[in-house]
Amino acid sequence: MSATELARQEYQRVLKAHRLKERILTVVIHLAVILCCVLSVYPLLRIFSVSLRPGDRIVSTDLSFIPAGASFLSYTKVLYDTNFLIWLWNSLVITCATATLGVSLAALAGYAFSRFKFPGHKTGLTFLLGNEMIPASMLLLPLFLMIMKLRLTNTYLGMIIAYSVTSLPFSIWILKGYYDTIPKSLEEAALVDGTTRFGAFLRIILPLSTPALAIAFLFNFTQAWNEYLVARVVLTDARMYTWTLGLFELQGQYLTQWGMFAAASILVTLPVLGVFLYSSKWLISGLTLGGVKG
Repeated sequence: MSATELARQEYQRVLKAHRLKERILTVVIHLAVILCCVLSVYPLLRIFSVSLRPGDRIVSTDLSFIPAGASFLSYTKVLYDTNFLIWLWNSLVITCATATLGVSLAALAGYAFSRFKFPGHKTGLTFLLGNEMIPASMLLLPLFLMIMKLRLTNTYLGMIIAYSVTSLPFSIWILKGYYDTIPKSLEEAALVDGTTRFGAFLRIILPLSTPALAIAFLFNFTQAWNEYLVARVVLTDARMYTWTLGLFELQGQYLTQWGMFAAASILVTLPVLGVFLYSSKWLISGLTLGGVKG
């Protein structure tokens, strides 16, 4: 057997071993992903199962996801026998306004920090980063005092201001980092063609920053949608309750309506799920493009 044939056989052996390793690695990765998906979806399925059970039983020996005697009675009670729709409307108004205002302010502030060098530039960025590191519970007292002195308790505007204060620093950092990846030559070319600096921002920078804007909007939306602590302190009027406060109306001292509680929990996930699915195409492109420099 010649040296060429020996080399060819050795190459084939190494190639088969490499392909086998790749297949094993692929199987392991897929199994890990499937396991993570099961662990993520299982609690949601159990909550859905509780919402279908007759009565207010949260514990059952039956492990099936569709229990015996399943019905949508809990959903009907939540929608028609409680103020759930009012809670949902309040949450939608506050959340959408907070997300829109937060992204609008963060887009302008992030652009200023990215393109201009002014006194306090580094200090401002450090301050924003430090503010993001402060726990929300520590900001609760100053936020409440500010809103109370402005007489904005039990109002949409008060909640929007409180939520925007806590979400703006992170959004500014996200957008500032993304603006840094956009070449300045694109704006300079637009300025040469006769547009203004603000016109270049609107026509060049914002369209290119759609992935980062989507990420910032989704972050602001989820933060405001799921927030409980600030709402618990600022809102005392039951007519202004968000869903995070309203669900506790279903919990009494001696009895908790677990079926309705689970049904409401399923329903409040739908708006966030819809926003995420709608913005997923921009989120995916943001993950791939956000790390490209220049």
